[in-house]
Amino acid sequence: MRNLLFLLISMSTFAQKPTNILEQLLLAHPEKFKKLTDHPEKYRLQILYTQIDRDANNKPNLTTYSYRVDTNEYFYPASTVKLAASVLALEKLNTLKIKKETTFQTFKNRPSQLEIKTDSTAASGLPSIAHYIKKILLVSDNEAYNRLYEFLGQRPFNESMAKKGFQGVRLTHRLQTPLPRLENQYTNPIQLIDASGKLLYQQPEAFNDKPYAANNPILLGKGTMNDAGVVEDRPLDFSLKNAYPLQAQHLFLQRLMLPEAFPKKEQFKLSKEDYQFLYRYMSMYPTESKEPAYPEEFATFCKFLYYGSEKNAVLNPSIRIFNKVGDAYGFLLDNAYVVDFDKKVEFIVTAVLLCNEDEIFNDEKYDYDSIGFPFYKNLGEVIYEYELNRPKKHLPDLSHLRFDYTK
Repeated sequence: MRNLLFLLISMSTFAQKPTNILEQLLLAHPEKFKKLTDHPEKYRLQILYTQIDRDANNKPNLTTYSYRVDTNEYFYPASTVKLAASVLALEKLNTLKIKKETTFQTFKNRPSQLEIKTDSTAASGLPSIAHYIKKILLVSDNEAYNRLYEFLGQRPFNESMAKKGFQGVRLTHRLQTPLPRLENQYTNPIQLIDASGKLLYQQPEAFNDKPYAANNPILLGKGTMNDAGVVEDRPLDFSLKNAYPLQAQHLFLQRLMLPEAFPKKEQFKLSKEDYQFLYRYMSMYPTESKEPAYPEEFATFCKFLYYGSEKNAVLNPSIRIFNKVGDAYGFLLDNAYVVDFDKKVEFIVTAVLLCNEDEIFNDEKYDYDSIGFPFYKNLGEVIYEYELNRPKKHLPDLSHLRFDYTK
């Protein structure tokens, strides 16, 4: 009888889940979120929010809350895959003992491939891994990602992510470059050359003979626009496209921004200078960049969380957002580590939602402006306001994240 009573008490205790602060925040602001929280399945809304509490030695302790996070609910990850490519490319260079500023030459071995030997946006006129990463983090450049995809190789890219513990990841193709499945299994010949013209590394064309795909069709929507501009009465199948579950994205950002919170074996093989390089360009506004320069962009371009898509947003001078966004097929995503240096605030949010009211894919008629960007602006503001008032035993030392962006 005592054993039965103990079992019942244990089951009751287990069933009492901790308060989900994230869900409370969403429901406490119906004027901002009710449309989405009333129909979260329609919008395929998923959110992860991590609170960060430091100890006396500034070591972070992480507490994560989730809203509707489900690895079985597919979303297209769009440009969020580019941050992973950037980090893994730096790791590969470190293994090769080659500097990221080294000239990076891409050759072609097939008609579908591109040969890239120059880059007019670089001061030297030459491409490099460092310059490609800048373009990715500043304005989410697709061709820069494609060069890193080719450098990593399709199978090694996937295997490395899996080995690091990022589950459910499938990286199958270049971006904004419609190619047959087979062509994405091939990656270009590459050379890394130093300033004197000496060949430091040569990588031949690679082929992945075991292509990646979902086990079953992933059918979304009620219609798809074909290449002729005609909407066909059929869903779009995403089974051959990239997959990058929200948990994996959130964990990736946590390990990148807060490596000291993880065991050494789980940390990225990056130097202190690598981390500083990534942090600088993840948080820099494109209008602050001189090389490459983006005079046509607005400051908060690619800063969805907290700023939405406001081209004339008033910048909070003490806030910086270290992030990577994505948008494609109506899916809108942000992976963001937000800090306020003056108020000693820091938190991480990763989220995705589908902005496609008519459920037609490939027609480029998506509801980012009316649904997606307002959501991210509101979510960032609500969590930021909550964090301003959340008690903390030890305030964070964020000095390693301060940069002089004028240099």
